[in-house]
Amino acid sequence: MPIVDLGNVRTYYERNGSGPPLLMLSGTGSDLRGRPNPFSWPGADEFDVLAYDHRGLGRSEPADPDRQPTMADFADDALALVDHLGWTSFSAVGISFGGMVAQEVALRAGDRLDRLVLACTSSGGPGGASYPLHELYGLDPAERVARMVPLIDTRAADDAGLRDLLTAFMSDGLMPEVQPGLLKQLEARRHHDTHDRLGDIPAATLVAAGRYDGIAPLPNSEELAVRIPDAELAVFDGGHGFMLQDPAAWPAMAAFLQHR
Repeated sequence: MPIVDLGNVRTYYERNGSGPPLLMLSGTGSDLRGRPNPFSWPGADEFDVLAYDHRGLGRSEPADPDRQPTMADFADDALALVDHLGWTSFSAVGISFGGMVAQEVALRAGDRLDRLVLACTSSGGPGGASYPLHELYGLDPAERVARMVPLIDTRAADDAGLRDLLTAFMSDGLMPEVQPGLLKQLEARRHHDTHDRLGDIPAATLVAAGRYDGIAPLPNSEELAVRIPDAELAVFDGGHGFMLQDPAAWPAMAAFLQHR
């Protein structure tokens, strides 16, 4: 599988499908060896999907593993990969942490970025920050999962069946291991703040949110949609994982990306 040296990072990436070029920016602790991944969603094969492991995660290695990257660095990694592939225009979907990176990508890419989907994410600053996940990674894994479950979907606090389902789902290898790359990602996430720059995003934007998301609460998405000039808000039935919970989510996002 391709690994490209982009100077500051050796980036592992995958590409699949046929159609409009689409950059997928994944969330905290993501690794393309996991499932589901950016190629798993319904309709993904209708796009030329590009996905990669963020620096320090999966099979991507930073040139200086001791350096603390900023969110801007993560965005520069994404754009360097896009440039390497010769994409002069593209759309992007950013999920959770990837949505934070996508905001910085949009601010840098300008008119090169056709359409932008920001899913279950936040601007930081006055627009509201996502839950401080860095506070949970000092806990033992079982306690971390227990604390995460009602954040993934706030209904789980009162719904034992949903709580058990999410606990099993997250315990099945879906919680990333604590490793240096993850801790650096969480540190960059902690300082994320694009709120006062959102008005400079030129791309048509869909802000997609889960109604019961405790990590990126709905008011954060509402603020994103207000602050980004050409943005619309779509709210789905679910929490932070609404793309798995609500079957309407991916088709709505794909329709937006395809100008339908």
